[in-house]
Amino acid sequence: MPEDAAPFFIGPHRFDADDDPTRPVLDRRYALVPEPGERLLGQHRLPVAGHLLGPSEDVRCWAMPAPASVTVTDRRLAYVCTGSELSLVSGRDSRTDARHRRTVRLSRLVSGQIRWQWPSRLELAEVGDDTAELRVVCDALRTIRQPALALSGPVDLVTALARQVRRSVAGFRLAHPDLVDLSPPERDVLATRVAASPGPTLGAVTLPGSLPVEFLSRDDYYRPLAVDTPAWPVTDFPVRDQPGSAC
Repeated sequence: MPEDAAPFFIGPHRFDADDDPTRPVLDRRYALVPEPGERLLGQHRLPVAGHLLGPSEDVRCWAMPAPASVTVTDRRLAYVCTGSELSLVSGRDSRTDARHRRTVRLSRLVSGQIRWQWPSRLELAEVGDDTAELRVVCDALRTIRQPALALSGPVDLVTALARQVRRSVAGFRLAHPDLVDLSPPERDVLATRVAASPGPTLGAVTLPGSLPVEFLSRDDYYRPLAVDTPAWPVTDFPVRDQPGSAC
């Protein structure tokens, strides 16, 4: 698959990567362990999927096989899904990358997170009878394609979740000028986003002051072990350090 097929931060987390310091920390019941000072705002159980958006395309890169436990805090949105069996995608030169030469274990527990400095907009849409979808869309470096995390469920629940995420992102950016450099007009927009107003209505809501994410190597992605044929078209990989390259 192309190297920029999906960014790692919205992909299922590799729990056998013991040296990864950024992964969500879970307790024995697989619940998110808050960081010092982090406030829990809400917990839900919803279907979760990862999309890659382009000017004229919308590609769903992956979806959790069962509803995930979604936790919203004043710093991030994190999800955890159990019951999955996912394995590493093959590396460039061998079955696994050099970083993963030890025996690769199947993971039945996957997670991911979006920190509040990343989202550039929220999209809320009705996708069926009494069903809505919230997309948390981010910008990425060196590409116009945008990674998005999609959460779907009953209209009332997802609408309330969109409001909660909107207010949390805006409040985080206003409270952390050291992380996000805001102009006065951007601060004014975020102040309206954090206000207790009704909605959000269907459509897109911008979130000024977002930081772009970096695409990582294809070796940080997953596919079902039983699937031998690629789920994505096989193409030549871009040259490193050139536009479209993942690294």
